[in-house]
Amino acid sequence: MSTATTTPMGRMTSLARAELTLLGRSRGTLFAALFVPLVLPLSAREAAKQMDLAEAGLTLGTVILPASIGFSLLYAVYATLVSVYTARREELVLKRLRTGEPRDTEILAGAALPAVATGLAQSVVLAIGCTVLLDVGAPRAPHLAVLGLLSGFVLCATLAAVTSSFTRSVESAQVTTLPVVFLSMIFSGMLVPLEVLPDRVASACELLPLTPVITLIRGGWTGDLSASETLGAVLVALVWTVGAVFAVRRRFRWEPRR
Repeated sequence: MSTATTTPMGRMTSLARAELTLLGRSRGTLFAALFVPLVLPLSAREAAKQMDLAEAGLTLGTVILPASIGFSLLYAVYATLVSVYTARREELVLKRLRTGEPRDTEILAGAALPAVATGLAQSVVLAIGCTVLLDVGAPRAPHLAVLGLLSGFVLCATLAAVTSSFTRSVESAQVTTLPVVFLSMIFSGMLVPLEVLPDRVASACELLPLTPVITLIRGGWTGDLSASETLGAVLVALVWTVGAVFAVRRRFRWEPRR
């Protein structure tokens, strides 16, 4: 008598399909994930027009394009996943899944796949749109752009799991996500490029979690990121990711908060 076996990829795919169905029923989360990242670049464009970008060696396109992708990472991936992890925990979905065959990492990764896929699709659309409308041109170092995007997906997903551990409800997720969202938007090079900030302020901002992601993506298009700058950005992203993974292993809640 033979028993059916499943693979980790198959289990994550099944979880992703189920999560996609549940996500489609949450209109508020779906709206924030799909439409907010597409509107925010308009605000970033108006802010960038007030800056002396030429003196910093930047153009409107090389500011708006990384910012647009950053908004997608924050809203389509990070904020969405905080709500997803919190909702599934409070609904006892995560607890039930742990009694089955999937491992903890498979459960979290499977739940994250729809949000990551949404963020990837948005990033591609935004990159093409900025390339056409703002005359950015093709990326001069595409490997840096890909590296930045991949590190952004992993980092935002792990930060979302950390944030959900102290988020009591889906409604309170709108509050608990604000520190990461606002700090990243203002100080990680999205709305205000680090090149136009004072050196000391820019050096401090380089240590924020989303700064290396924006730096790598922008460097992918401009091609002027040095080897030392690339290594520094990768190390900062790696440190944040490892720290977030450690926090998830120690603090993530699988049962409802009481």
